[in-house]
Amino acid sequence: MTTETAPETQEKIHIPVPALTGYHTSDPHETLSDSEQELYNQVLAPFTKEDYVIPEMPEEEKGGLTEDERFWLSRHCLLRYLRASKWDAQVAIQKIEATLRWRRENRMDDPSYASSIEPEAVTGKHVMFGFDIHGRPAFYAFPSRQNTEDVKQHLRFTFWIIERGIDMMAPGVETFDALINFAERAAKPNYGEAMSIISILHAHYPERLGICSIINVPFFINAFLKLVLPFVDPVTRAKVKFNQSVLQDGVFTEDMLMKEWEGNRHFEYEHHKYWPALIEMCENNSKRWKAKWRALGGKIGISEWDYKHVDEDEKLGNGDLVVSGISAQLASSTFEDNEKQTEVAVVPVVPETLAS
Repeated sequence: MTTETAPETQEKIHIPVPALTGYHTSDPHETLSDSEQELYNQVLAPFTKEDYVIPEMPEEEKGGLTEDERFWLSRHCLLRYLRASKWDAQVAIQKIEATLRWRRENRMDDPSYASSIEPEAVTGKHVMFGFDIHGRPAFYAFPSRQNTEDVKQHLRFTFWIIERGIDMMAPGVETFDALINFAERAAKPNYGEAMSIISILHAHYPERLGICSIINVPFFINAFLKLVLPFVDPVTRAKVKFNQSVLQDGVFTEDMLMKEWEGNRHFEYEHHKYWPALIEMCENNSKRWKAKWRALGGKIGISEWDYKHVDEDEKLGNGDLVVSGISAQLASSTFEDNEKQTEVAVVPVVPETLAS
């Protein structure tokens, strides 16, 4: 991959790009075959029983499904697990129940979670910024910015950020891209931590990875990855690319890429600006989607397309950009840095418990 970067056309940016819409005009998974629909119904059935409880939970964690858990159990969620299970309904049910246990044990729906892992975020080692041409949010990782030593906290933060990427997915988008940059003398990788990330992604985030692009790979990292990749399933392994240009490959446009990846966005992480903007954006998306989900009946199995789809009166301008009610600073389609404003070009279109 070339190290040259595109000319910067913007001032420094410190906050996330607002979510876009227009990538899909209809639900990509709206239509199922008769046999697929039957298998889907089999997966849906146990979770909709009034007396359903997550099996194998500790006594203090037992109880019926919470509203957040019912919301998570969307039609598209069940289909992701079915596809990942090669359309074996019983396997899909078991995997979903394992993820429900993991999410409850690790407080994935707890609104106070952000404050507990915030110290991990202050260096900008993981950020969500921009979208590829398919609308997939980009998860950037900079291992050289590692600032703590607690592996459990590293894992908590990694998946908290991925959850925020899910909060930024437009209607019809179900996957994210991982862009990992090993420049600037990245610390020696932790084999156990890497294996835990792979295990959690495989078990609890099936059908979520779009591509994984890794650049500036030094020799010792390359040797490390040769140890790790054999444990990755073949489908996921095929999505991992080394030292390739996501710009030249046509996956991203310049205006949606950081300059380190040949884009023209000069993103600079400033925690006091990025962190509250990310949380506000994601919370407002989540609140809007849940309100619509409740209006649709608040049931398990509601389509993500149906509760994410934007009505005409929710659109801004010509409908190409939707920012879901976030603050005026973000909704203006500009990024503000103190007294400067810069135009933003947008394109329409399982391991141990993490909790201590």
